[in-house]
Amino acid sequence: MYENPGEGSLDYSVCRYGRSKLLFRGPKRALDAPYCAIMGGTETYGKFIETPFPAILEQQTGHMVVNLGCVNAGIDAFVHDPSILDICAGARVAVVKTLGAQNLSNRFFTVHPRRNDRFVRASKMMKAIYPEVDFTEFHFTRHMLVSLRDTSAERFALVEHELKTAWIARMSALARGIPGETVLLHVTSPPRGGEGDLGPEPLFIDDDMVAQAGADYDRVVRIVPSDAALAKGTDGMIFAPLDAPVACRMAGPAIHREVAEALDPVVTALMG
Repeated sequence: MYENPGEGSLDYSVCRYGRSKLLFRGPKRALDAPYCAIMGGTETYGKFIETPFPAILEQQTGHMVVNLGCVNAGIDAFVHDPSILDICAGARVAVVKTLGAQNLSNRFFTVHPRRNDRFVRASKMMKAIYPEVDFTEFHFTRHMLVSLRDTSAERFALVEHELKTAWIARMSALARGIPGETVLLHVTSPPRGGEGDLGPEPLFIDDDMVAQAGADYDRVVRIVPSDAALAKGTDGMIFAPLDAPVACRMAGPAIHREVAEALDPVVTALMG
C-alpha cells in the first residue's frame, strides 16, 4: 500500500537501505556526505505530510538529514536491524524519536520484528497472569492491551511496568551502540480519546523514563506542541477520505514545523 499509493495520496518514494527489509520514505540518500539520521515511527516517516520534520530540518540547517522513520515501527525494528544501525553509526548526528512502549517484545508478549504494532504471541507468564483471556483473538498490540486493562487494572499494572522497564533498557542500549553524537527526541501528544485510549502518546512514556534513557544520549530535546499547532489539526495534510479517522490522530504540518524548529539549533551545533 505504501509502494502504490491510491488516488489523492502522497508519493512517498519508498526505499530500502542495505539489506534492511524496512521501508523508508525516499528519495533514497547516497550517504556520501556528512549527515544526520533520524529514527522514528509513522510520524517521523511523515504519513499524510508533504514535508515532514526531517525534510524541514534539512532545509533549515543545510545538512543532509536521512529520514529513517518507518510506519508502525517500534524501537525493536531498529535495534535488531544491522543495516540501519550501520547507517546510524556512520551519521555525524543520530536522532532517536521516542516511540511507544506498547510495541516491543518483552517477557509477557512478542511483537512482529518489523511491524512492531502486530502482536505475535503471549508468553507462559502472560497466560498465567490472564488465564481467562484468549490471546488468539488479538492481532495488534493496542487492541490486546486495551482488553487486558479492561479485564483487570491491577494485573495490567504488571504488564505496564514490564513494558516501561524493557523500553528504558532498549533505548539506552541503542544510544550506547552509536559512536557519534546522539539526540533523544521526545514529542508529547494528548490522549487519543475514545474506546482505545491508553493515555498520552507515546504510550506509557513518562518524564522519568525519558530522563533515565536520556542519560545515555548527548542531548535530550523535549517538545510539547503548542495549542495553536494542535488546533490546526489536519490542516495541510494530504489523505483520502477513508483515512480521515487515522489522520486526525496524527501530528499535522504545524507540529512538524515546531519539531524541526526545536531540533534546528541542537543538530546545527552537533553537526559542526
